[in-house]
Amino acid sequence: MNPLRFGYGTNGLADLRLDDALALLAGLGYDGVGLTLDHMHLDPLAPDLAGRTRRVARRLAGLGLGVAVETGARYVLDPRRKHGPSLLDPDPEARARRVDLLLRAVRVAADLGATAVHCFSGIVPPTDPGPAPAWERLAASLSPVLDAAESAGVPLAVEPEPGHLLATLADFHHLRHLLGDPPALGLTLDIGHCQCLEPLPPVDCVRAAAPWLRHVQIEDMRRGVHDHLPFGEGEIDFPPVLAALAATGYRGLTVVELPRHSHAGPHHAATSLPFLRRATARIPAAVPEGSTP
Repeated sequence: MNPLRFGYGTNGLADLRLDDALALLAGLGYDGVGLTLDHMHLDPLAPDLAGRTRRVARRLAGLGLGVAVETGARYVLDPRRKHGPSLLDPDPEARARRVDLLLRAVRVAADLGATAVHCFSGIVPPTDPGPAPAWERLAASLSPVLDAAESAGVPLAVEPEPGHLLATLADFHHLRHLLGDPPALGLTLDIGHCQCLEPLPPVDCVRAAAPWLRHVQIEDMRRGVHDHLPFGEGEIDFPPVLAALAATGYRGLTVVELPRHSHAGPHHAATSLPFLRRATARIPAAVPEGSTP
Protein backbone atom coordinates (compact mmCIF):
# COMPACT_ATOMS: atom_id res chain seq x y z
CA MET A 1 0.00 0.00 0.00
CA ASN A 2 1.55 3.30 -1.10
CA PRO A 3 1.57 6.25 1.31
CA LEU A 4 -0.73 9.03 0.14
CA ARG A 5 0.83 12.33 -0.92
CA PHE A 6 -1.19 15.41 0.00
CA GLY A 7 -1.20 18.77 -1.74
CA TYR A 8 -3.18 21.98 -1.59
CA GLY A 9 -4.65 23.84 -4.56
CA THR A 10 -3.46 27.35 -5.36
CA ASN A 11 -7.04 28.19 -6.39
CA GLY A 12 -7.65 28.25 -2.65
CA LEU A 13 -4.70 30.60 -2.08
CA ALA A 14 -5.55 33.20 -4.71
CA ASP A 15 -4.77 36.12 -2.37
CA LEU A 16 -1.15 35.01 -1.99
CA ARG A 17 1.74 35.46 -4.39
CA LEU A 18 2.71 32.12 -5.86
CA ASP A 19 6.12 32.12 -4.18
CA ASP A 20 4.49 32.84 -0.82
CA ALA A 21 1.88 30.12 -1.39
CA LEU A 22 4.54 27.53 -2.19
CA ALA A 23 6.59 28.48 0.85
CA LEU A 24 3.49 28.27 3.03
CA LEU A 25 2.63 24.77 1.82
CA ALA A 26 6.17 23.49 2.18
CA GLY A 27 6.37 24.93 5.68
CA LEU A 28 3.12 23.22 6.65
CA GLY A 29 4.46 19.87 5.48
CA TYR A 30 2.51 19.30 2.27
CA ASP A 31 3.99 16.95 -0.31
CA GLY A 32 2.93 19.05 -3.28
CA VAL A 33 0.68 21.62 -4.86
CA GLY A 34 -2.20 21.70 -7.32
CA LEU A 35 -1.08 24.65 -9.44
CA THR A 36 -3.96 26.41 -11.19
CA LEU A 37 -2.58 28.45 -14.09
CA ASP A 38 -4.14 31.88 -13.56
CA HIS A 39 -3.34 35.56 -13.89
CA MET A 40 -1.90 35.68 -10.37
CA HIS A 41 -0.17 32.28 -10.42
CA LEU A 42 2.06 31.47 -13.41
CA ASP A 43 -0.14 33.30 -15.92
CA PRO A 44 -0.28 31.02 -18.98
CA LEU A 45 -0.91 33.95 -21.34
CA ALA A 46 1.75 36.41 -20.15
CA PRO A 47 5.12 36.80 -21.92
CA ASP A 48 8.05 34.42 -21.32
CA LEU A 49 5.99 31.51 -20.02
CA ALA A 50 8.91 29.13 -20.47
CA GLY A 51 11.28 31.31 -18.45
CA ARG A 52 8.78 31.83 -15.67
CA THR A 53 8.04 28.12 -15.62
CA ARG A 54 11.73 27.33 -15.18
CA ARG A 55 11.85 29.64 -12.16
CA VAL A 56 8.82 27.91 -10.63
CA ALA A 57 10.39 24.51 -11.31
CA ARG A 58 13.52 25.56 -9.41
CA ARG A 59 11.40 26.86 -6.54
CA LEU A 60 9.39 23.64 -6.34
CA ALA A 61 12.57 21.57 -6.36
CA GLY A 62 14.13 23.73 -3.66
CA LEU A 63 11.07 23.32 -1.45
CA GLY A 64 10.69 19.60 -2.15
CA LEU A 65 7.17 19.98 -3.54
CA GLY A 66 5.56 17.83 -6.21
CA VAL A 67 3.06 19.45 -8.57
CA ALA A 68 0.00 18.78 -10.67
CA VAL A 69 -1.13 21.42 -13.18
CA GLU A 70 -4.80 22.43 -12.99
CA THR A 71 -6.70 24.47 -15.58
CA GLY A 72 -9.85 25.52 -13.76
CA ALA A 73 -9.14 29.25 -13.51
CA ARG A 74 -12.46 31.08 -13.69
CA TYR A 75 -11.66 34.08 -15.89
CA VAL A 76 -8.20 33.47 -17.35
CA LEU A 77 -9.53 33.44 -20.94
CA ASP A 78 -12.60 35.68 -20.73
CA PRO A 79 -13.13 38.40 -18.10
CA ARG A 80 -16.91 38.19 -18.52
CA ARG A 81 -17.65 34.47 -18.75
CA LYS A 82 -16.74 32.08 -15.96
CA HIS A 83 -14.73 29.18 -17.43
CA GLY A 84 -15.36 30.55 -20.91
CA PRO A 85 -14.79 29.74 -23.64
CA SER A 86 -14.98 26.00 -23.09
CA LEU A 87 -14.16 22.98 -25.20
CA LEU A 88 -17.86 22.86 -26.11
CA ASP A 89 -18.20 26.41 -27.43
CA PRO A 90 -20.05 26.42 -30.79
CA ASP A 91 -17.57 28.98 -32.13
CA PRO A 92 -14.46 27.13 -33.46
CA GLU A 93 -12.19 30.10 -32.74
CA ALA A 94 -13.43 30.24 -29.15
CA ARG A 95 -12.85 26.51 -28.69
CA ALA A 96 -9.38 26.95 -30.13
CA ARG A 97 -8.52 29.38 -27.33
CA ARG A 98 -9.35 26.74 -24.73
CA VAL A 99 -7.39 24.11 -26.65
CA ASP A 100 -4.42 26.49 -26.78
CA LEU A 101 -4.64 26.97 -23.01
CA LEU A 102 -4.54 23.21 -22.49
CA LEU A 103 -1.59 22.84 -24.86
CA ARG A 104 0.23 25.51 -22.88
CA ALA A 105 -0.65 23.63 -19.69
CA VAL A 106 0.84 20.43 -21.10
CA ARG A 107 4.10 22.23 -21.90
CA VAL A 108 4.19 23.79 -18.42
CA ALA A 109 3.49 20.41 -16.83
CA ALA A 110 6.29 18.76 -18.79
CA ASP A 111 8.72 21.51 -17.76
CA LEU A 112 7.68 21.23 -14.11
CA GLY A 113 7.78 17.44 -14.02
CA ALA A 114 4.10 17.44 -13.05
CA THR A 115 2.15 14.30 -12.29
CA ALA A 116 -0.82 15.29 -14.50
CA VAL A 117 -2.66 18.05 -16.33
CA HIS A 118 -6.23 18.48 -15.12
CA CYS A 119 -9.13 19.77 -17.23
CA PHE A 120 -12.91 19.53 -17.55
CA SER A 121 -15.47 19.58 -20.35
CA GLY A 122 -17.60 22.68 -19.78
CA ILE A 123 -21.36 23.19 -19.80
CA VAL A 124 -23.50 22.22 -22.79
CA PRO A 125 -24.31 25.45 -24.69
CA PRO A 126 -28.01 26.38 -24.42
CA THR A 127 -28.22 26.63 -28.22
CA ASP A 128 -27.36 22.93 -28.68
CA PRO A 129 -30.34 20.73 -29.56
CA GLY A 130 -28.97 17.96 -27.34
CA PRO A 131 -25.74 16.50 -25.98
CA ALA A 132 -24.54 14.78 -29.16
CA PRO A 133 -22.96 17.86 -30.82
CA ALA A 134 -21.25 18.76 -27.54
CA TRP A 135 -19.73 15.29 -27.23
CA GLU A 136 -18.44 15.55 -30.80
CA ARG A 137 -16.85 18.93 -30.09
CA LEU A 138 -15.34 17.68 -26.85
CA ALA A 139 -13.74 14.65 -28.48
CA ALA A 140 -12.40 16.70 -31.40
CA SER A 141 -11.06 19.43 -29.10
CA LEU A 142 -9.24 17.02 -26.82
CA SER A 143 -7.58 15.03 -29.58
CA PRO A 144 -4.64 17.44 -30.17
CA VAL A 145 -4.25 17.92 -26.41
CA LEU A 146 -4.02 14.17 -25.89
CA ASP A 147 -1.45 13.91 -28.67
CA ALA A 148 0.63 16.61 -27.00
CA ALA A 149 0.22 14.98 -23.57
CA GLU A 150 1.35 11.61 -24.91
CA SER A 151 4.39 13.18 -26.56
CA ALA A 152 5.24 15.02 -23.34
CA GLY A 153 4.74 11.96 -21.16
CA VAL A 154 2.18 13.75 -18.97
CA PRO A 155 -1.31 12.27 -18.51
CA LEU A 156 -4.36 14.42 -19.20
CA ALA A 157 -6.75 13.92 -16.29
CA VAL A 158 -10.34 14.90 -17.13
CA GLU A 159 -12.56 15.79 -14.19
CA PRO A 160 -16.26 14.94 -13.98
CA GLU A 161 -17.77 18.25 -12.89
CA PRO A 162 -21.36 18.68 -11.64
CA GLY A 163 -23.45 20.57 -14.18
CA HIS A 164 -21.01 19.93 -17.03
CA LEU A 165 -21.44 17.69 -20.06
CA LEU A 166 -18.96 15.29 -18.48
CA ALA A 167 -20.37 15.15 -14.97
CA THR A 168 -19.99 11.55 -13.79
CA LEU A 169 -17.71 8.55 -13.98
CA ALA A 170 -20.09 7.06 -16.55
CA ASP A 171 -19.61 10.18 -18.68
CA PHE A 172 -15.83 9.77 -18.45
CA HIS A 173 -16.12 6.26 -19.83
CA HIS A 174 -18.35 7.54 -22.64
CA LEU A 175 -15.61 9.99 -23.61
CA ARG A 176 -12.95 7.30 -23.31
CA HIS A 177 -14.81 5.08 -25.76
CA LEU A 178 -15.50 7.97 -28.14
CA LEU A 179 -11.77 8.68 -28.30
CA GLY A 180 -10.73 5.05 -28.66
CA ASP A 181 -9.24 4.74 -25.16
CA PRO A 182 -6.06 6.77 -25.79
CA PRO A 183 -3.21 5.99 -23.39
CA ALA A 184 -2.75 9.63 -22.34
CA LEU A 185 -6.37 9.98 -21.17
CA GLY A 186 -6.85 9.65 -17.45
CA LEU A 187 -9.28 10.72 -14.76
CA THR A 188 -9.35 13.42 -12.11
CA LEU A 189 -11.52 12.13 -9.28
CA ASP A 190 -12.96 14.79 -6.98
CA ILE A 191 -14.01 13.01 -3.78
CA GLY A 192 -16.56 15.71 -2.93
CA HIS A 193 -18.19 15.36 -6.34
CA CYS A 194 -18.64 11.65 -5.65
CA GLN A 195 -20.59 12.52 -2.52
CA CYS A 196 -22.51 15.20 -4.38
CA LEU A 197 -23.97 13.26 -7.31
CA GLU A 198 -22.48 9.84 -8.09
CA PRO A 199 -24.77 6.83 -7.58
CA LEU A 200 -21.96 5.02 -5.75
CA PRO A 201 -20.63 6.22 -2.39
CA PRO A 202 -17.18 7.85 -2.49
CA VAL A 203 -15.32 4.76 -1.29
CA ASP A 204 -16.76 2.70 -4.14
CA CYS A 205 -16.11 5.50 -6.64
CA VAL A 206 -12.43 5.33 -5.73
CA ARG A 207 -12.32 1.59 -6.39
CA ALA A 208 -14.25 1.90 -9.64
CA ALA A 209 -12.00 4.74 -10.86
CA ALA A 210 -8.70 3.10 -9.90
CA PRO A 211 -7.49 1.94 -13.35
CA TRP A 212 -7.80 5.45 -14.82
CA LEU A 213 -6.89 7.53 -11.77
CA ARG A 214 -4.26 10.18 -12.54
CA HIS A 215 -5.22 13.06 -10.21
CA VAL A 216 -7.33 13.40 -7.06
CA GLN A 217 -9.00 16.43 -5.52
CA ILE A 218 -10.47 16.27 -2.04
CA GLU A 219 -12.75 18.31 0.20
CA ASP A 220 -15.93 17.74 2.17
CA MET A 221 -19.38 17.96 0.56
CA ARG A 222 -23.05 17.13 1.09
CA ARG A 223 -25.30 15.02 -1.07
CA GLY A 224 -26.91 17.00 -3.88
CA VAL A 225 -25.11 20.26 -3.08
CA HIS A 226 -22.08 21.27 -5.14
CA ASP A 227 -20.34 23.31 -2.47
CA HIS A 228 -16.69 22.63 -1.60
CA LEU A 229 -16.53 22.54 2.19
CA PRO A 230 -13.69 22.40 4.72
CA PHE A 231 -13.21 18.99 6.27
CA GLY A 232 -15.76 18.18 8.93
CA GLU A 233 -18.45 20.46 7.53
CA GLY A 234 -19.93 17.92 5.11
CA GLU A 235 -21.02 14.29 5.14
CA ILE A 236 -17.99 12.29 3.96
CA ASP A 237 -16.42 9.61 6.15
CA PHE A 238 -12.80 10.08 5.09
CA PRO A 239 -10.80 7.19 6.62
CA PRO A 240 -12.50 4.51 4.45
CA VAL A 241 -12.12 6.71 1.36
CA LEU A 242 -8.42 7.30 2.00
CA ALA A 243 -7.91 3.61 2.76
CA ALA A 244 -9.49 2.70 -0.58
CA LEU A 245 -7.34 5.29 -2.36
CA ALA A 246 -4.15 3.99 -0.76
CA ALA A 247 -5.10 0.42 -1.65
CA THR A 248 -5.34 1.31 -5.36
CA GLY A 249 -1.62 2.06 -5.49
CA TYR A 250 -2.31 5.62 -6.64
CA ARG A 251 0.97 7.56 -6.75
CA GLY A 252 -0.17 11.07 -7.66
CA LEU A 253 -1.11 13.97 -5.44
CA THR A 254 -4.33 14.19 -3.44
CA VAL A 255 -5.03 17.92 -3.55
CA VAL A 256 -7.29 19.84 -1.18
CA GLU A 257 -9.61 22.00 -3.28
CA LEU A 258 -11.26 24.92 -1.49
CA PRO A 259 -11.46 27.63 -4.19
CA ARG A 260 -14.17 29.60 -2.42
CA HIS A 261 -12.14 29.89 0.76
CA SER A 262 -9.16 31.92 -0.45
CA HIS A 263 -10.03 34.71 1.98
CA ALA A 264 -8.94 32.30 4.71
CA GLY A 265 -6.62 30.15 2.61
CA PRO A 266 -3.65 29.99 5.00
CA HIS A 267 -5.97 28.92 7.83
CA HIS A 268 -7.59 26.14 5.80
CA ALA A 269 -4.22 24.98 4.48
CA ALA A 270 -2.98 24.77 8.07
CA THR A 271 -5.99 22.79 9.32
CA SER A 272 -6.58 20.51 6.32
CA LEU A 273 -3.31 18.59 6.44
CA PRO A 274 -3.62 17.55 10.12
CA PHE A 275 -7.18 16.41 9.40
CA LEU A 276 -6.02 14.24 6.50
CA ARG A 277 -3.13 12.85 8.50
CA ARG A 278 -5.44 11.91 11.37
CA ALA A 279 -7.80 10.23 8.91
CA THR A 280 -4.90 8.40 7.29
CA ALA A 281 -3.63 7.22 10.66
CA ARG A 282 -6.91 5.34 11.05
CA ILE A 283 -6.24 3.27 7.90
CA PRO A 284 -5.53 -0.37 8.77
CA ALA A 285 -2.10 -1.67 7.84
CA ALA A 286 -3.64 -3.83 5.11
CA VAL A 287 -7.05 -3.56 3.50
CA PRO A 288 -8.31 -6.72 1.71
CA GLU A 289 -9.19 -5.98 -1.93
CA GLY A 290 -12.87 -5.22 -2.42
CA SER A 291 -13.56 -4.88 1.31
CA THR A 292 -14.76 -1.79 3.12
CA PRO A 293 -12.29 -0.63 5.79
